Amino acid sequence: MDVYQRLPPEVLKIVLVLFLSFLIGLEREEHKVAVGSYSFGGVRTFPLIGLIGYSIALLSGAQLLPLTVGFLVIAGFLLLSYWHKLSSAEAGGVTSEMSGLATFLVGALVCYGHLWIATTLSVASLLLLDLKAALEKLAVRIPPQEILTFAKFLLLAGVILPVVPNVEFSRFHINPFKTWLVVIAVSTISYGSYVLQRLTKQRGGVVLAALLGGAYSSTVTTVVIARRAAREPHPHLFAGGILIASGVMYLRLVALLALFNRQLMSLLVLPFLVLAALAVGAGWLWTRRPDPSAQAVQREFEPRNPLELLAAFLFALLFLAMLIATQLAVTYLGKAGVNTLAAIMGVTDVDPFIMGMTQAAGALTPLRVAAAAVLIAAASNNLVKGIYAYSLGDRKTGIQALVLLAVLAMLGLVPLAWL
Repeated sequence: MDVYQRLPPEVLKIVLVLFLSFLIGLEREEHKVAVGSYSFGGVRTFPLIGLIGYSIALLSGAQLLPLTVGFLVIAGFLLLSYWHKLSSAEAGGVTSEMSGLATFLVGALVCYGHLWIATTLSVASLLLLDLKAALEKLAVRIPPQEILTFAKFLLLAGVILPVVPNVEFSRFHINPFKTWLVVIAVSTISYGSYVLQRLTKQRGGVVLAALLGGAYSSTVTTVVIARRAAREPHPHLFAGGILIASGVMYLRLVALLALFNRQLMSLLVLPFLVLAALAVGAGWLWTRRPDPSAQAVQREFEPRNPLELLAAFLFALLFLAMLIATQLAVTYLGKAGVNTLAAIMGVTDVDPFIMGMTQAAGALTPLRVAAAAVLIAAASNNLVKGIYAYSLGDRKTGIQALVLLAVLAMLGLVPLAWL
C-alpha cells in the first residue's frame, strides 16, 4: 500500500494506457497472423499510439486544439496505411485503422482522468474486433425489415418520448408524457415477445408458441390457435395452449402494474401470480392428454410487428379514451359504473383500460375499486376468449377452451371477496 501511495499518479495512468492499448494491439497482431496479408499495427504500434494520445493530452492541458491536431496527424498516417492496403489488395477493411484512432482517444481519456470511459472504450473495441465472425453471421441472419422494426422502437422511445410535454391538461389530468410512456411500456413487452418468437422460429411446438404469444397478446394467440384447431384434430393440445396464453397474460399485467402503479400491483400481484401458475400448469397438463391424432404439431403462428406507428397512436387514443371514461364513471356512476365499464372492456383489448386504471388508482379512484375493476376486466377478457375459441375452432377444442377459460374467469373473480 505504501508503494502504491508513493507512486506518482501519472505512472499509474501510463501503465493503464500501455495495458489497454497493448490488449488492442495483441488482438490486431493475432488478426494479422490469421489473415496472412498486410494489416496495420500490432503489439508495438498500438501502445505507441496510446502513449502519443496521452502525451499530447498532457501537454495540451485544457486546450483542445493541440489534441485535435494530434488526432488529425495520427488519422493522416492511418489514412496512408489504408491507401496502401487498398493498393495491395482487391478489398480491405478499415477496422484496424479505426481501432488505432480509438487507441489514441483511450490515451487522451486516461490523461484527463476518465479511466472508466477509457477502459469501457477499450473493452468495447476488443469485443467488436474479436467477435467479427459472429457479428457478421448475425447481420446476415437479421432480415432488413427487423432492422426497420427496431428503428421504429427507437423512434417511439428515444425520439418521440423526450419531446412530449410532461404536464397535465384538463380536469381529466391528461399527461402526454405518461400516455406515451404507457404506449412504450406495452409495446416493449410485446416487442420482446415478438423478438423471442422470431428467434425461435420453426422451433418448439404449440406450448412454446402459447407462452410467447401470451406475452405478445393472449387474444390474438387464442384466435390463431382456434383457427388452426378447425383443421387439425388436436383438441387437448390446442385448448391447453389457449389456457397457457391466458395464464401468461396475468404475468404481463403484473409487469405493467409494477411499472406504473406499485400500490395497485401490491394488491394484485399475489392473485395474479397464483392465477398465472394455475393456468400455465393446468394448460400444460391438458396439452399432455392424448388426442385423436398423434402427429407432431409444429408452430405456425408468426406475430405481426407490434411497433407500427399507426398502432401506437391508436393505442394512445384508446388509453386516453379509457382514462376519461373511467374518471366519468367514477364521478357519476360510482363503483358499479367502473365495474360495468371493466366488464365491457374485456370484450376488446384490456391493456388500455388497465393502464388507465393504473393512472387513476389512488388519485381519482380508490385503490380497491381500481383493483376490482382490473380483476373484472381480465376475467371478462378470458370469458370472451373462450367464446372466440368456441366460435372459430372445431367443436371439441371450442368446448374445452370455453370451459377452461370460464373456470379461469371465475377463479379470477375470487379475490373480489376480500377487496
